[in-house]
Amino acid sequence: MTVTEILQFVDNLVFTKTDKHLDDLQQKIIEELFKGKTYKQIANIYDYDEGYIGDESRKLFKILSESLNEDIKKNNFCSTLERVYIKSSPNSLNIYNIHGNNNSFYHTKTSDQPNKKYQESNINTQSKPAYHDLTLAPKIHNFYGRKKDLEYLSNWILNQHTPLISVLGLSGIGKTTIVKRFVDINLQQFEVIIWRSLKFPKSLNLLIDDLLNVCKQEPKEIIDDKLKQLFDILKDKRCLIILDDLENIFIHRQYSGKYKHEHQDYQTFLQMITVIEHQSSIILISQEKCQEMISLDSELYPSHCLELSGLGDAATEILKNQGLKNQEVWLELINLYETHPKYLHYISILIKDVFQGEVSEFLQERCLILTEDIKSQLDVMWMKLTDVEKQIMVKISQQDQPVSRNGLKASLSLSSTDIINGLQSLTRRFLLTKLESDEKLFHLSPILREYCKYSVME
Repeated sequence: MTVTEILQFVDNLVFTKTDKHLDDLQQKIIEELFKGKTYKQIANIYDYDEGYIGDESRKLFKILSESLNEDIKKNNFCSTLERVYIKSSPNSLNIYNIHGNNNSFYHTKTSDQPNKKYQESNINTQSKPAYHDLTLAPKIHNFYGRKKDLEYLSNWILNQHTPLISVLGLSGIGKTTIVKRFVDINLQQFEVIIWRSLKFPKSLNLLIDDLLNVCKQEPKEIIDDKLKQLFDILKDKRCLIILDDLENIFIHRQYSGKYKHEHQDYQTFLQMITVIEHQSSIILISQEKCQEMISLDSELYPSHCLELSGLGDAATEILKNQGLKNQEVWLELINLYETHPKYLHYISILIKDVFQGEVSEFLQERCLILTEDIKSQLDVMWMKLTDVEKQIMVKISQQDQPVSRNGLKASLSLSSTDIINGLQSLTRRFLLTKLESDEKLFHLSPILREYCKYSVME
């Protein structure tokens, strides 16, 4: 069984007993206890007093003891919950879990539960077959901040039933992580959850075959018939389908969001998701906006974009987990690397390797250092750009201040059309920031400015 399943199980027990769901700290305590962490280690990870973590844990154990009529303590918490979970699960022949991973293929059926109140609280999720395939979903070890972003996702999907949602932003900003977090805490809300990556994209035809197979349906021969099968499922069941790495079906060295010829039918499919009535949601995770999120009338065909930026104050957790020193200057390091979680992770490793974890000593270098890992990540982005976009980025990187469109026009041998299209594409890739003032200005982040200088030297 997975920690995600235990969280869902415990949340149901606690809600049945108290009419309250697990709060963030309780979820963190459960996750870390199942990783074998001590109260002291949990307190250090999340910056709490060890005694407070112990008190909160014992309150949770008391609720569970009363709910299950078992004496639950720290030393038997994991084993007892696993045992009770297995006993309360449907017939074991219908559960297939690969322990220690996020793989969860299961077909649930109603069954007798050891606790009547628990059975009643789960009647909605246990009354119908459920098909969850999270084989390709990442395993999340740490989740930082993003409380508001999670609230947006929850509202759009659980309350507004928005059919199409994009989670967008730079590579490494945390798009996949936040979607997986949403899935982990809302498993019980959906009869069907399927996570697929388009890192090595397959044709739409094969993707639909895959989705139908997960739902135990034999795909028809003709694509129109397959689509009807799929939309019948989307109408009949509450489904959540996640398509990660969507940018890989777009053409490289073209302006953002242009589909490869062999994947053009994805555009039609995503339009159908928004215009055909059903009760399900599709989440697209991408480094670029796709055309469907721009051109559709949002009043007629509701869709939402969650555009992620840095972590803000929560970024300190990354440095804490890496065991860096000189906490009094962490904020300077965090701001230098734009609170970007992946950049901070990479630079933390470098500081540990070269500066023995001394952040103060690293900052004495007085320059923004791009690690080879950061460069490699940005190299992938750079290779996708058009020549026009590269020229615009390099020119902006050479200026001390944000640049206007007219300023670019005066300094580059490009037509107005090229500059306008290039600027629009770069903003849709989240590589440029627009600054509103008397004259609209375009800004490049310090890391991208440094990378552009490095690219020119290469």
